[in-house]
Amino acid sequence: MIYQKIEFAKTFQKQFKTLKVSQKERFYERLHLFEQDPSARVLRNHALKGKWAGYRSIDISGDLRALYYIDGEKIVIFAFVGSHSQLY
Repeated sequence: MIYQKIEFAKTFQKQFKTLKVSQKERFYERLHLFEQDPSARVLRNHALKGKWAGYRSIDISGDLRALYYIDGEKIVIFAFVGSHSQLY
């Protein structure tokens, strides 16, 4: 499914500001790929369980993840970004 609109929660925006420039660049590369094909293997897009039920995760680089949820049928909201240990 291709999403018509992508938004960023305030929490995501605050966390994103703390990333290194190289991490931000990689996020934009992966976001572009996500817009083209959310199920691309390199993203390792998967649903989360437990306290993160309802969210999905994509790999940005190494240990960096971006968590998002789907609001309605066509809107994706990126909610959190950080390392695996920061998020989980």
